[in-house]
This record gives sequence, structure tokens and C-alpha cells, in this order.
Amino acid sequence: MSSSAPPILPISNSQPTTTTSAAASDPPATAVRALISNLSDSLRNGLSQRRPWAELTDRSAFSKPESFSEATLRIRKNFSYFRINYYAVVSVILAISLLTNPLSLILLIGLLASWTFLYLFRPSDQPLVILGRTFSDFETLSLLAVLTVFVIFLTSVGSVLVSALMLGVTVVCLHGSFRVPEDLFMDEQDNSQSTGFLSFIRGAAAVAPAAVAPPQPGRV
Repeated sequence: MSSSAPPILPISNSQPTTTTSAAASDPPATAVRALISNLSDSLRNGLSQRRPWAELTDRSAFSKPESFSEATLRIRKNFSYFRINYYAVVSVILAISLLTNPLSLILLIGLLASWTFLYLFRPSDQPLVILGRTFSDFETLSLLAVLTVFVIFLTSVGSVLVSALMLGVTVVCLHGSFRVPEDLFMDEQDNSQSTGFLSFIRGAAAVAPAAVAPPQPGRV
């Protein structure tokens, strides 16, 4: 009699499944961490492209424009060259305005958190439930829109943001109109247009859906 070989039992590695399950156990938190990491990297990349601040504040390069058209031309050239620096100046003015108005800062943070956790990073298969009532996506979006209108237009948040942005634009326009741009090398702007300071918005929009997407099952 010929001896038959013992049957070979299939062996499956369950470690990737465990890792995948752990990663997918809290998709909103994973998406937020991925978004923050992407924003941080993009912000550092954008700030690395800024012009030297000494060049921005060079007193010998300031002069009064002779006409309104010359001032407009200077603003266009200086904005194209000092784009990153101007964004940073406006951001600092906006941050100072919010820090000096803590109530507006708290309301704005609460509004952003509501959009983030109740709509943007909420799993599509988990409806919003408040006080035992289930809200559809349309109802959730409508509630958030009403909350946004209330916070922006019926509280001090809107006035703080508008006044800070107007002050920042005024500072940028004054600097751009009085800064003589003849010594600036404008031939580098073709490359900086595609890698601007706000390019992190495109990266953040791309990483958020990928972070909340359900994991794909592995092949045996």
C-alpha cells in the first residue's frame, strides 16, 4: 500500500488584516491626521519660497509713484515677486485680529470644527444623530450652512475677518505702490506660479478622500 501525503492546510497571514482593521477603526481621526500632515508639509514648502525680508524692506528701493498707472504697475510686479511674503503679512494681521478678539476666535474654531467632523470627515455610512433624531446629508449641510451664516453675519466674526483682510490688502497695496520693482528679477515667476503658497489647498483636497476611503481587501 502506498502512503498518502498529509493534506496541506492553507496558511493565511492575518497581520495585515489586523493592521488594516486598526487603521480603519477611526477613519475621521486618520483623515484629520493626514490632512494636518499634508498642510504642514505644504506650508513649509510654501514658506521656503518666500523672498528675503531684507529685500522686502529695503528703504533705498522706496519712492513715490508719479501716477496712478505707475502705482498699479508697481503693485502688479511686486505682488508677483513678493507673493509669499504678502500672504504671510496678511496672515499675521488676520491672526493678530483674531487673537485680540477671543470670542470671535472661539466661534470661528467651533464653526470650522463643525464642518470638519460633522460633514467633511464623517463616514458616509454613518448618518448624523442628534438627540435621537437622524439627519440626512442634505439636512446636515443645510444646518451647517445656517450656522455659517449666523456665525459670519450675526456675530463679530464677520466684521473681524473683513476688517483684518482690508487692513492686510491696504498694507500690501501701499508697499507695492511705493516699492520700486526695477531691481527685481521677474524671470523666476513662471516657476513660482505653479508652486504658490496656497497650493496646499489642492493637496489637502486630494488627501482627505484618500484618508477616509475604506481599505481594499488583500488577495489570498
